[in-house]
Amino acid sequence: MSGSGAKKIVEAAAKAKKTIDWEGMAKMLVSDEARKEFSKLRQAFDEVNHQLDTKFSQEPEPIDWEYYRKGIGPRLVDMYKEAYESIEIPKFVDTVTTEYKPKFEALLVELKEAEQLSLKQSERLEKEIAEVRELKEKISTMTAEDYFQKHPELKQKFDDEIRNDYWGY
Repeated sequence: MSGSGAKKIVEAAAKAKKTIDWEGMAKMLVSDEARKEFSKLRQAFDEVNHQLDTKFSQEPEPIDWEYYRKGIGPRLVDMYKEAYESIEIPKFVDTVTTEYKPKFEALLVELKEAEQLSLKQSERLEKEIAEVRELKEKISTMTAEDYFQKHPELKQKFDDEIRNDYWGY
């Protein structure tokens, strides 16, 4: 990887690192398993960033050809120098981003839809939990009339069964 290509990758990673709201995402997790997986993801992200910061952000040290000429001999060193300088490291050309960016954008849209659905389901479940807690508190003093006021469809069902002379056996 060329020095300038590596620097661009390191700069992009640093920018991504600054824009990721890890705390905000962590607050949205509800299960312990999700928190563990999120922790693994963050650790992997930090490891990759560390490697990018240390390995690829530095230019290689220039070779001291004169030092080797004195110790090995000028003909062999000149041959290696010529071979070394003839090596061309190709520049990084990103051909993958254009292919996967639309897929990623579609996944983001799908994610937002799933998030909205999840929030609606969460809200519905919170209401159900509140109703069950309320029912649990009142069950010892509740009369059938009180229960049927909250659930008129059950009263209608029981009335229909009695009217139709269906007693469950």
